[in-house]
Amino acid sequence: MGRPVDRELLTRSSTMVAPWLLNKLLIRDDGRAIRIVEVEAYGGSEDDASHARNGPTARCGAMFGPAGHAYMYFTYGMHWCCNVVTGADGVGEAVLIRAGEPVSGLVEMQACRSRARREVDVTNGPAKLCEALSVDGSFDGVDLCVESSPLVLLDDGTPPPRTPACSGRIGITRSVEWPWRWFVADNPFVSNPPG
Repeated sequence: MGRPVDRELLTRSSTMVAPWLLNKLLIRDDGRAIRIVEVEAYGGSEDDASHARNGPTARCGAMFGPAGHAYMYFTYGMHWCCNVVTGADGVGEAVLIRAGEPVSGLVEMQACRSRARREVDVTNGPAKLCEALSVDGSFDGVDLCVESSPLVLLDDGTPPPRTPACSGRIGITRSVEWPWRWFVADNPFVSNPPG
């Protein structure tokens, strides 16, 4: 299906990595896979919307670790969200995977997301795709660049869009105006398409 992404490319800033991650694959060890179609970048201490703004904590410690690892966080007391750690060790940057298009294992994903009425609703949001892939807090810190990991980030040769769509971040209350959300224009699995 592809090869694990080059970790070196993930050591760049979250704003450089985020649009580059579009069209990469996120694959579970049981074969369920999504193509990433929407992402958001989060910076370190200078980003008021970032969990890293106050330095490492028990919650966000993985965000300060090596690039290419997963940073998982629990939100609204019920949902998990998956991020790809980027940048240099100790900086605290990550890219939130906001939405994905199912590539394989759709039936299994739908079984995990039985409340979804339409196919697009299975993975068109950060918590939805985590539920569809059965990804939770136990994946915090998992190395996404190793083929033997339970969750792997793969490059199958599909390039990111030449000009990805861009907007302010959504689902947050601080620094929403920063244009740090990128997505594949016209993809029906994008979580909150314009218009």
